[in-house]
Amino acid sequence: MNTTANANLFSRLFDNLDDPSRLAIEQLDGTRISYADLIALAGKTANVLVARGVKPGDRVAAQTEKSVPALVLYLATVRAGAVYLPLNTAYTLNELDYFIGDAEPSLVVCDPSKAEGIHAIAAKVGAKVETLDANGKGSLTDAAAKAPAEFTTVPRKNDDLAAILYTSGTTGRSKGAMLTQDNLASNSLSLVDYWRFSKDDVLIHALPIYHTHGLFVASNVTLFARAAMIFLPKLDTDLIIKLMARATVLMGVPTFYTRLLQNPALSKESTKHMRLFVSGSAPLLADTHREWSARTGHAVLERYGMTETNMNTSNPYDGERVPGAVGFPLPGVSLRVTDPETGKELARNEIGMIEVKGPNVFKGYWRMPEKTKAEFRDDGFFITGDLGKVDDKGYAHIVGRGKDLVISGGFNVYPKEIESEIDAMPGVVESAVIGVPHADFGEGVTAVVVCNKGADVSEASVLNALDGRLAKFKMPKRVFIVDELPRNAMGKVQKNILRDTYGKIYAK
Repeated sequence: MNTTANANLFSRLFDNLDDPSRLAIEQLDGTRISYADLIALAGKTANVLVARGVKPGDRVAAQTEKSVPALVLYLATVRAGAVYLPLNTAYTLNELDYFIGDAEPSLVVCDPSKAEGIHAIAAKVGAKVETLDANGKGSLTDAAAKAPAEFTTVPRKNDDLAAILYTSGTTGRSKGAMLTQDNLASNSLSLVDYWRFSKDDVLIHALPIYHTHGLFVASNVTLFARAAMIFLPKLDTDLIIKLMARATVLMGVPTFYTRLLQNPALSKESTKHMRLFVSGSAPLLADTHREWSARTGHAVLERYGMTETNMNTSNPYDGERVPGAVGFPLPGVSLRVTDPETGKELARNEIGMIEVKGPNVFKGYWRMPEKTKAEFRDDGFFITGDLGKVDDKGYAHIVGRGKDLVISGGFNVYPKEIESEIDAMPGVVESAVIGVPHADFGEGVTAVVVCNKGADVSEASVLNALDGRLAKFKMPKRVFIVDELPRNAMGKVQKNILRDTYGKIYAK
C-alpha cells in the first residue's frame, strides 16, 4: 500500500527516478525514448486532455492502434487524474456504441478512419473526439506538440480509479471492471520482484496495449523496474528471434509460442541471451510447453490473471514450471477452490470454483452494484468463474470455466452475443457457441446451428452475415449445421457434449 502523499500510479512510476536519461522505449525505426522523454510527452498530452475539459475522475476512451503516443495517452490520462478506458481495435461501431454509452467518457481518441462514426456516438454522451493513427499521428499529437511539457500530476488516493476495462460475461452485455491506482501498482511491483525484473532487462513488447497483458503487465512492470522495452506493432517471428540477441524477456500469448516454434530459426543458440519467456491470457497447451523446452532449453513461465484481478498466480522463477499449471498465488494474493453450489472450501486436487482475494482484485463493475455484490463472497473473495484445482505441491491448475466463456487468442468472447446475432438470421432456429482447444488461439470460437428444414443456411452464409457485425476475434472459426442441439432434462443446451463432439476439429 502506498503511503506517500500522492498515490497516483504515474507518480509511483516516475517519481524518484535515479537516472531520467535511461532508455525506456526503443522503436523499430531506431527512435530511442528516455524516461525523461516519456515524462515530458505525458506532460504535453495531459495538458491537451485538460484543455479538452477532462477532469479528475472523467473517463478517456481510446480505440487506437499500438504506438508510443498511444501508450503516452494512457500515462497522461492517469497523470491527469482521469480514468483510462482502452478499447479493442477490432470493435465495430455497433459495439463501440455500447461501451461509450455505458462509460460516458468526456473524451474519445480514435483512428482518423473511424472519426466520423465515433463523432456520432460520442455526441450522444457529450464527449469530444481526438484522433491518433497507427503511426502515432493525429489531432492529439498535433495539439501535444504545441503544449508545454510541465504538468503537476493530479493527486489521487489508493482507491481512486485508474482504469476501466470491459470484460465479457456469458450473458448480457460486457461489464466495466474498475481498477484502482493501488490495484495496478501493487500487482506490477509484485511481478517485478517475483519475475526478478531489473534495470538491465530489455522486454520485447509485441502485445497489444488495449488489454491487461500488454498494457498493465508488460508496460507497467518494465517501467517500475526502470528497464527498457523494444516496442513492436505486432507479432513478427523473424524479427522477434533476431531481437532476442539483445533482449532478455518476451511476454506473449500462447499463439506467440506456437508461431515461434514454426520458425526454423528458433534454437538454443538464438535464445541464449534471453532470461525469461512468459505466457498468459489463454491456456498454454502442455505439449507446447514441452516442445519449447526441448527446442530452446527455456521453460515458459505460465501465469494466470483476469481483467478484474490483474495477475493472481505464477509459476516460480526459481523452481519447477509445471506444464499445464499456472503456479502459486503471488505474494499478497489468497486463492482457494470452493464448491460452486455451497461455497465450501474444497481439499487439494478437488475441482471447484477458483476464488481470489488481494490488493490486485478490482473495486467492482462500473455502475453495476448488484452484479458486483453477486461476484464477491462476504469475506471479500472474488468468484472468478474459472474452474480449477490446487495439486499436492500447491500449484494451481485451470480446468475450465463455470461460465461458458471462450478465450480465443487471449480475448474474452461471450457466446450469448454471437448466438444472438446468428439466431436473428433468416432460416436459423437456434445456435450454440462454444470454445474448443486450438493450438494457436487457446480456444477456437465454434458455432453449432440448427435451421428450419429446407432453409438455405450454410457455414459460408453465416460467416458472411456476421462479417462486419462482430470484432474479428469473436468470429467463429467454424460453423456446423445440425438437426438439433443436445439438451438435458431441464431443456438446457449441453455445451459440454458439444465441446466433446467438436473438441478435435482444430487438432494439428
